[in-house]
Amino acid sequence: MRFRTGIKRYLPKGLFARSLLIIVLPVALMQVAVTWTFFEEHWDTVTARLSESVAGDVAMMTSLYQSQPGRFEEMSRQAYDTMGLSVDLREGDVLPTARRTAFFRALDRALRRALSNTLDEEFWFDTTRYPEYVDIRVAVDEGVLRFIVVREHVFATTGHIFLLWIIGTTSLLTAVSVIFIRNQVKPIRQLAEAAEAFGRGQDRERFKPAGAREVRQAAHAFIDMRQRLIRHMEQRTALLAGVSHDLRTPLTRLRLQLALMPASEEREAAMKDLSEMEAALEEYLAFARGQAGEEPGAVNLTALCYEIGEDVRREDGGDIALEIEDGLVIRGRAAPLKRALTNLVQNGRAFGEHVVLSASRTESRIEVAVDDDGPGIPEPQRAEAFKAFSRLDESRNANRKGVGLGLAIARDTARAHGGDIRLEESELGGLRAVLSLPA
Repeated sequence: MRFRTGIKRYLPKGLFARSLLIIVLPVALMQVAVTWTFFEEHWDTVTARLSESVAGDVAMMTSLYQSQPGRFEEMSRQAYDTMGLSVDLREGDVLPTARRTAFFRALDRALRRALSNTLDEEFWFDTTRYPEYVDIRVAVDEGVLRFIVVREHVFATTGHIFLLWIIGTTSLLTAVSVIFIRNQVKPIRQLAEAAEAFGRGQDRERFKPAGAREVRQAAHAFIDMRQRLIRHMEQRTALLAGVSHDLRTPLTRLRLQLALMPASEEREAAMKDLSEMEAALEEYLAFARGQAGEEPGAVNLTALCYEIGEDVRREDGGDIALEIEDGLVIRGRAAPLKRALTNLVQNGRAFGEHVVLSASRTESRIEVAVDDDGPGIPEPQRAEAFKAFSRLDESRNANRKGVGLGLAIARDTARAHGGDIRLEESELGGLRAVLSLPA
């Protein structure tokens, strides 16, 4: 299990890279096996046979020279005419001491082995100085016999052609695989982007199913699901709008009747209850409406935060400090974002005396934080605070005005814009709500 986990760590994560690996890796392994077999069985064997043949010719000429040194000129001419072997006697010369190794060392090893098996004398050879020839030298009493042999007579020279064919075909297959896999992965990537955009409330009308049959089926299923969700949200919004419209008329009549009644404590209590009913009704409608009714665009969060601060000061003269960074712009819907941030600020104002609204950029995200000096929320109850209609009366007893939808609406808005909201302990001693959005 540990070995498997270690392998997975180095495997590619993307579908394109994995598909390419599945296709190319077996082909590459097969090519390596074929190449290894070719060089081990065929090329090495042929090279060894050619080297042994040339080594035999060199040994024969060396033996003939030592037995009949006076006939060297005649034997040299016959060797060139019959075996293509150029022989030269360098009197008084000695064997070189420096050696240069060929790129394919197997060639040098094969020739050295063949010469060692056939010659009793000391020898030296060079396979790198001349592109078309091999220089072989043998020590004799008078000096050195130098043999110039055509390279094709010593080694099998077609090995590089085989390698070129192997590399060329593998490269061509890899290129074809890259094009094919890219075309297959592209519809999947488009489907993922369309689903992600729909999750952020950005509907892509131009998305069309493409690719393989299974990918098209998944795309059609996504389109059907998207249409059902859109119809559901439209029906929910229409239902809540109808209920709100139907309730506004009797609420208005009740407010008018209360306004005509003589002033009393009962009248003031009824007016307060009526105001809370209207506020709750507006909150229900905002929660049901969600992101509908506005197209996404560029939203200047810096200006939006300053606007929220001014609204708070204008409405109740509240104490709110602003620490806003300039130039914070995202793509989204301004009205839902303002409503979400206003909910967070109102929560802070309801449960604390001092509120700080700050916004800054951190790497690829923008974070807007609301700090208060209220009682805060214990960490075990922070997940419960995001649930709809959750009031957390035990920990935040001041939560009497709303119906427990403020944080739920704010989190839905954040997630619809590709972000989220987290609750932390504030430096002011209360709660810190951080709205994190992609820049």
